[in-house]
Amino acid sequence: MKTLFKNLASLSLLIVALLFASCQSEFEELPTVEDQTTITATSSTAELIIQTSANDGSYDNIVDGSSCIAIQFPYTVEVNGLEITIDSVEDLKVIEKIFDQLDDDEDILDIIFPITITLSDFTEVVIANVNQLKEIAEDCVEGGDDDDIECIDFVFPLTFYTFDINKQKTGSVVVENDRQLRRFFHDLGDDDVVSLEFPVKLELYDGSKITVNTHAELANAIRSAKDSCDEDDDNDYNDDDFNKERLDNYLMECPFIVREVKRNNESQTDQYFEYVMNFKENGEVKVYDRQGNILTGTWNTTAGENRVKLTLSFDTLVDFTLEWLVYELEEGKIKLYAGDGDRIIMKKYCDVIANIPDRLRTILKECNWEIAKVFVNGTSVERLLGYDFKFKANNVVTLSKDGIVSEGTWMIQTNDQGVVVMAITMGSEQDLNFEWPLVDLADERLKFGIPGTGYELILERDCETSGTECSEGYIAQLIQNCKWKITDEEGNFFQDLKIDFSNMNIHVHNPNDTVVDEGNWAINGNVLKFNDLSMTLANYIGEWTVIECGDGFFKLKRGEEIIVLTKMC
Repeated sequence: MKTLFKNLASLSLLIVALLFASCQSEFEELPTVEDQTTITATSSTAELIIQTSANDGSYDNIVDGSSCIAIQFPYTVEVNGLEITIDSVEDLKVIEKIFDQLDDDEDILDIIFPITITLSDFTEVVIANVNQLKEIAEDCVEGGDDDDIECIDFVFPLTFYTFDINKQKTGSVVVENDRQLRRFFHDLGDDDVVSLEFPVKLELYDGSKITVNTHAELANAIRSAKDSCDEDDDNDYNDDDFNKERLDNYLMECPFIVREVKRNNESQTDQYFEYVMNFKENGEVKVYDRQGNILTGTWNTTAGENRVKLTLSFDTLVDFTLEWLVYELEEGKIKLYAGDGDRIIMKKYCDVIANIPDRLRTILKECNWEIAKVFVNGTSVERLLGYDFKFKANNVVTLSKDGIVSEGTWMIQTNDQGVVVMAITMGSEQDLNFEWPLVDLADERLKFGIPGTGYELILERDCETSGTECSEGYIAQLIQNCKWKITDEEGNFFQDLKIDFSNMNIHVHNPNDTVVDEGNWAINGNVLKFNDLSMTLANYIGEWTVIECGDGFFKLKRGEEIIVLTKMC
């Protein structure tokens, strides 16, 4: 980097010279010149040492736009009208989050001056206004002065030996950090001769350490590591340090759910919301719409200057068929951008089940679902509005409102026409007995029906009332299917036991599968009664009220005592 503000640099030189002079007042016995290889202050090895010890200013490019300089903490900025004090690197992420809140707005950042900046040679300069800052930043960018090496670092302290022009030893200097190392070489003359005390340890960007024993080994280690990591020196804070390889791996790691689509200055989000995109290693991408249809296309990525592009191609999905600029890649989200404001925002969803029947089954069992609309033969069935479905294991479904509970069966299947349907049979509610074709699948709202026939059913997620009452039939059927473990509310084992409730009997097995207790049980409504236990579980004889239940657990209460049965199959 060019030496700027030489008046300040000269002052620093004087201070460092005095410091080194005090350090060299007493010398330990030095190795002979024959034992120690030397380098000059202008050698290629010295230049590599200088570049490795340079101050890295790339971390705050979002503020100053230059990797050659760094603004000293604390300082204050105004971002889109909001004043923020920057005390650490973490605070810089707040600025990016504000910038990312809206994709179509113009982001404005103003620095509150004066500020103090640190140059790559650790010179400190007070900046009074934005024009002065721009001048220094542009000088760095245009002049190519950002020559620091960030992928490898020295492990301090280091000891240097100094020699005179006759190769006679003159002293030693110990440096404790990059600043001291950079200033040490700054103060050397072009013909000065120095030597490092070996072995020297260095740390690579991935945390691994290496040891070198000569100047030649040192130079080779720095050259090998120089381009081994992304130094983020392109002054584009919003690229989030990704390349083609990282993008490819990121896309194939999990499916993505579409959250926002804009094409030709018009929002298409309603049409494509919660479509699932699944990127395959063979270049194929499968898109699952909300009706269970599968649209197949191709994808590939290309790397350009500071940018990675994703090309999507479909025969039918024309709004996605485009070469997209990947302008944001953050944990759990990816943003694609093209000209005229076109964009797609997708959220990573590793738990999503792309297969629509399985996905629908999963969503239905997560919470209660309230009937928001139901038409049968073109007539609205008003009395069913506000009722809650609870879709349970073993194809059991309950319908409840104001303490009134009815029970039936449910099944997700594909009919002869290849359409995903939800088949419901409710003995007491004949209007719901139907194979309801899926029309729209979303996390919060499900739509079923046959267009033009007057049959329509809309369900809305109702997690607040998911802890619904468990019916006698549901409890009796589920508890006999598997073995169960017994714990307290925190999950602590009573003992490492498995309980078999099949055929209305109780058989308690230890880890060796030996029966250690026997009894029987009965049920009345949501009350379970355990009888005739005389050994390991004798203290659990009596009536237990089922206060919560799910596909794999029961929570039971007797007085103030609570136990949990968890399915083990």
